[in-house]
Amino acid sequence: MAALLSCHYCTSLPTSDRTLPSISTKRIRFFNHQRSAWIHRSGPQCSSSRNPNQFPLEPKEKRSFFSLKECAISMALAIGLVTGVPSMGLSAYASPVAPAIPDLSVLISGPPIKDPEALLRYALPINNKAIREVQKPLEDITESLKVSGVKALDSVERNVKQASRALKQGKTLILSGVAESKKEHGKELLDKLEAGMDEFQKIIMERNRDAVAPKQKELLQYVGGVEEDMVDGFPYEVPEEYRSMPLLKGRATVDMKVKVKDNPNLDECLFRIVLDGYNAPVTAGNFVDLVERHFYDGMEIQRADGFVVQTGDPEGPAEGFIDPSTEKPRTIPLEIMVDGEKAPVYGETLEELGLYKAQTRLPFNAFGTMAMAREEFEDNSASSQVFWLLKESELTPSNANILDGRYAVFGYVVENEDYLADLKVGDVIESIQVVSGLDNLVNPSYKIAG
Repeated sequence: MAALLSCHYCTSLPTSDRTLPSISTKRIRFFNHQRSAWIHRSGPQCSSSRNPNQFPLEPKEKRSFFSLKECAISMALAIGLVTGVPSMGLSAYASPVAPAIPDLSVLISGPPIKDPEALLRYALPINNKAIREVQKPLEDITESLKVSGVKALDSVERNVKQASRALKQGKTLILSGVAESKKEHGKELLDKLEAGMDEFQKIIMERNRDAVAPKQKELLQYVGGVEEDMVDGFPYEVPEEYRSMPLLKGRATVDMKVKVKDNPNLDECLFRIVLDGYNAPVTAGNFVDLVERHFYDGMEIQRADGFVVQTGDPEGPAEGFIDPSTEKPRTIPLEIMVDGEKAPVYGETLEELGLYKAQTRLPFNAFGTMAMAREEFEDNSASSQVFWLLKESELTPSNANILDGRYAVFGYVVENEDYLADLKVGDVIESIQVVSGLDNLVNPSYKIAG
């Protein structure tokens, strides 16, 4: 009933607070609050301050008041959870779509996935049950570790044994799913994964709880690598009208370095972001192209209200990127990949398409979900303004929120994401750099002399 509560919540807010998000490595010193000591780390960190409040989401200058329409939407979503809302057929590019808000059976089947790297693994365009049966128990270790002390290791041991058994039984099926051109690399990763399972068993026997999470992360990286090796080329054709735009046909990783002002405990933060072009090739391609133009370098954080962090509005009257080759704003279409479909839908929200129960492949589940801001009533108005979702609220519970299907998600912050909440308006993005995957960008406009 979270959606019903959100309707009551929005009407109880002061008028000034009823804005819907329109979303119009250097070694440094930081203060560790738990140990109350200055320490050094190779990766930059941020201090922890949390700011609640407010809702954003369109270009900075065009935020609108939270209207009755938004309450009606949240009411409709609640009704959809209880009674089920019939979905309509699609006339858009993607073929018929199945159920953006999950039905009740989905919601009660288990907690939503909130880990950004897990979301990225499940978002890959693959269908190999054997590797998923290895992946799931390794991910379940996170839940097992919520038990205090070494008692957690009993559950962890069961998780590891299940994963190890699934790997031994399914190794041949897993390897058969790896693309032929990547077979050797996939086999190498599987061998490392198998050896890592044995090392994990030793960690458990030694009752070394502190070593569990790092080993889990290592093994899941092997799993993710194998899964990426299963993708053979780009899986679908982008619609013709968008085919000449910068497209990210695969994934890319970027590092965003932010200079933090007025914080005695912090110099700068480095955020690692994975961009998913498999599910949002136009949106992710547009962003990578702007990164290669150094568009965001030197730009300030322009919104930081506890709900989102937002940037991308250049100086001057323009609210987006002006392409120097045309001297006109460059905008991109709304792009949403529906779970179960082979290609995204373009130009309309899932609400407008009548797909009230559809689930998105890239949901707003994770802290640090990255998406495009746009004007509220213009679906295809996104240009350069981006935002990162910071927290759940009554409007944005994982797996059942009004942002999924209305804004184009195209990536997740996978390192230092918690420290996004410490950024403030006026903090400066020193640089954003592509560290891998640039070869997946096609039609790069930054190479064309303007």
